[in-house]
Amino acid sequence: MNISDEISDKLAETMAIIEAILFACGDPITVDKIAEAANIDTDTAAKLISRLERKYNVSESGLRIIRLNNGFQITTRQEFAPYVKTALQNKRQAPLTQAAMETLAIVAYNQPVTKAFVEQVRGIDSGSVVNNLVERGLLEEAGRLELPGRPVSYRTSDVFLRCFGLSSLSELPDLPDHDGQLSFDDYETNQINEED
Repeated sequence: MNISDEISDKLAETMAIIEAILFACGDPITVDKIAEAANIDTDTAAKLISRLERKYNVSESGLRIIRLNNGFQITTRQEFAPYVKTALQNKRQAPLTQAAMETLAIVAYNQPVTKAFVEQVRGIDSGSVVNNLVERGLLEEAGRLELPGRPVSYRTSDVFLRCFGLSSLSELPDLPDHDGQLSFDDYETNQINEED
């Protein structure tokens, strides 16, 4: 075996290692973590992930690699979703309500936000809607704010990005009109002023 064959075999093995890492993780994983686990540099990991993406596309595989923010994840192709659901005998989840869609929009465009912020924007109690979205994995906790009571703040999750076909929040469409929209900074300032 010559040196060229050895290098080719080593790259193929490393690409297989990356594929195994992506498959086993299930959730998105960053290039840095993949490189560390595979014991290679970040640039090589990124190039091999790109090769793996091309491999899946060329072979018309039922799998694909998607990018979510700074992470990568192996998923099934969208066109095969009905077959996967049937095989797993998953019950169809109820569609999102209007209240849930409004809440997701408020969080997506203003995150991180508290339940109180969502309620102020919507003008109605929204705690149960936020909790439901957290249970469904569309929202996640983003820490606690340095305000009285140290309220929990929320942000959209990678599941949100995947469900709406986005790679990152920068792909969200622009809001048609910003007039009259309460920003989180304005809300936080109002809360502090009310405490004083």
